[in-house]
Amino acid sequence: MKLTTVTNISVDGVTQGHRRIDVGTGEGTADAPEGKGSGGFERYGWAPPLLDDAASTFIGRTFQRADAFLFGRRTYEIFAGSWGAGMDPGNPVGEALNSRPKYVVSNTLTDPRWAGTSVLSGDVTGAVEELRSAPGGELQVWGSGTLIRRLLDHRLIDELVLLTYPVIVGQGTRLFPATGSDLGLELVDLQSTPKGLTIQTYRTTGRPAYETDTP
Repeated sequence: MKLTTVTNISVDGVTQGHRRIDVGTGEGTADAPEGKGSGGFERYGWAPPLLDDAASTFIGRTFQRADAFLFGRRTYEIFAGSWGAGMDPGNPVGEALNSRPKYVVSNTLTDPRWAGTSVLSGDVTGAVEELRSAPGGELQVWGSGTLIRRLLDHRLIDELVLLTYPVIVGQGTRLFPATGSDLGLELVDLQSTPKGLTIQTYRTTGRPAYETDTP
């Protein structure tokens, strides 16, 4: 299966707090009290005012094309507590999540209550490599920032989809760390929406090329 990550991100690279119930990072509190946040983060809810019908349609269609889903522990719990609990029945996102296999990376979760869930622990890198080698179309990762950074370090991502919102948040957890693995990307699809989101789909191409001195 092709491993695809899908991330809501600001122009300055922030993923934290894109909604009040934060499924964008897999880090910090799921629903911070008003004016208070993890590590002093206070700017929750920057994405919904910029979300339009075109972006919502793209999100629904992307969920529908998944063959399976892979989550970090915190993002999994948020999804399980909403979509897994029957939120908004008939929604294409919920239909996809509830009807397809789900994998969650955790060394502590032993009894997942969301039907169709398998827990990956121990050698997670090996388990993800095995999933990628299995037949099927697409294994999708939503949110789960910590997991995405781990997958990037091990070069396990085939495609990155970035829903980039026209806002500078100015604080919060970024998707890409200040120091990390380098990775070449090929732009395979680019869309924009009426409220100014850009949706970029990149195929990974291994390590990037660097300019060298001419002899």
